[in-house]
Amino acid sequence: MRSTVTVTPAQLPEVLLHVAVVRPVFLWGAPGIGKSSLVRKFAAELGLECVTLLGTQLAPEDLIGVPELVGGRSRFAPPESIARHDPYCLFLDELNASSPEVQKAFYSLILDRRIGSYELPKGSIVIGAGNRAVDNALARPMASALVNRMVHVHLTASARDWLGWARENGIHPWVLEYLTQRPDHLWSAAPKVEETFSTPRGWHMLSDALHSFSDDISEDILGVLAFGTLTANHASMFKAFVKTVRHAYGLEAVLRGDVRWPSAPADRDLLYFLGEAFRARLVKELPHDKAHASAAGKQLAHRGKALLLELAELSLEIAQMVIAADDDGNPVLPAWFLVEVTRDLPRLVAARA
Repeated sequence: MRSTVTVTPAQLPEVLLHVAVVRPVFLWGAPGIGKSSLVRKFAAELGLECVTLLGTQLAPEDLIGVPELVGGRSRFAPPESIARHDPYCLFLDELNASSPEVQKAFYSLILDRRIGSYELPKGSIVIGAGNRAVDNALARPMASALVNRMVHVHLTASARDWLGWARENGIHPWVLEYLTQRPDHLWSAAPKVEETFSTPRGWHMLSDALHSFSDDISEDILGVLAFGTLTANHASMFKAFVKTVRHAYGLEAVLRGDVRWPSAPADRDLLYFLGEAFRARLVKELPHDKAHASAAGKQLAHRGKALLLELAELSLEIAQMVIAADDDGNPVLPAWFLVEVTRDLPRLVAARA
């Protein structure tokens, strides 16, 4: 399932409030971005109990029920989890991961809101959710008849939304501060092999694990936790970030000139982290047009060139990474700044070429 239009977690409740009350909704999204928790929270805000059925754990009879005799006639008795008297939210999680037979059993429940002679109470809502095939998750093709019975909404991860939630829900300060600096590390695409990868769920798990330790957790154990929940590159960067916190060795101190770039061989990971943070700061704060640069922006550009020179003396590779183009070969830093770097630091640019 593809879509060029997505919604963020903050936008989703309004969409569900107006759509799910009149039509079944299917929520698409990558693993670990909070689909299930968002549905449960939405149901709670409506005052509805949320009944979750996992498509991967169902057989057709779990929905249709079993036959019983009533007045000499047989009829199917739907399961107690579905056949309720009060309105509720029926959440069909991992629906598109269920077998074709189970998907077919959902047809009448989704379209007609009934199973056999049982009809969902007025005021009930039906929401399905599932991962996409492109996420290397368990996902079976959904029959066109089932696709056409629901309104499809595509959810995307939002660092702004997640950080807002995290500040109110006890996420570990290290995780909060790191993702505030590197919001682009909140989520990464699922790999095609069995490897951990970064998701809001993964960061939440890391936070829970960190809370189980004191802040003097050893570097080795920190590595076990980070590499066990995040993309390898993000885990390495997070470990380096924690080192900056413990040694008060942040980018701000380097920019102010309070400390120099770390030069010890054991601090190579720290130097790389600071280099990435330096690149991100330049991208964020240098204006596209030098004519629009504020005094602070001009000062950052001047200080940035000096720091690039010092960084190149320690690691030409990391200095080149700071000014490198993106994966498609497009410049990331403003052209005027790159021109000045070319003029003032020809060695750095020549080496990059």
